[in-house]
Amino acid sequence: MKKEECFYLGKIVRKYSFKGELLAKLDTDEPETYVNMESVLIDFGPSLVPHFIESSQLHKSTLLRVKFEDIDTEEDAEDLIGAGLYLPLDLLPELEGDQFYFHEIIGFTAVDKHFGVIGQITGVNDTTAQAIFEIDREGNQVLIPMIDNFIKKVNRNTKEIHLEVPDGLIELYI
Repeated sequence: MKKEECFYLGKIVRKYSFKGELLAKLDTDEPETYVNMESVLIDFGPSLVPHFIESSQLHKSTLLRVKFEDIDTEEDAEDLIGAGLYLPLDLLPELEGDQFYFHEIIGFTAVDKHFGVIGQITGVNDTTAQAIFEIDREGNQVLIPMIDNFIKKVNRNTKEIHLEVPDGLIELYI
């Protein structure tokens, strides 16, 4: 399975016991959703490798303590530290209303209440303190912070995100 067909679940951060158990930091607001997984895909360079889960439980509410099948020693576990965890996109819970996953809105049209059609969303930059919509407007990139107050409506049927941004923000890029 390719990374493009999966979502990032989290990262293995350290060993937990001498029996091969590991702790994973999950990138979710609801880690309890992922306690009873049967398997997970682990990032090994160019490929994702499935690993079956023997047991798992929450550890200190935000970490997942996991024991994989065939990982029985500290040495086996050591090889997995730092590896990313992935699951297929179809396992993501569906969001409703104005909630959305970043990958889901790529290709949506951004429309501002006062400006009108801004352009097509080409990406989301979440490497900064505030996530940012990356919008293509006739070859120019427009960057708009993803602030809840700016997002007025997400229409999955028409593939549009309706925004209300401060006057002059869009014009900075045109």
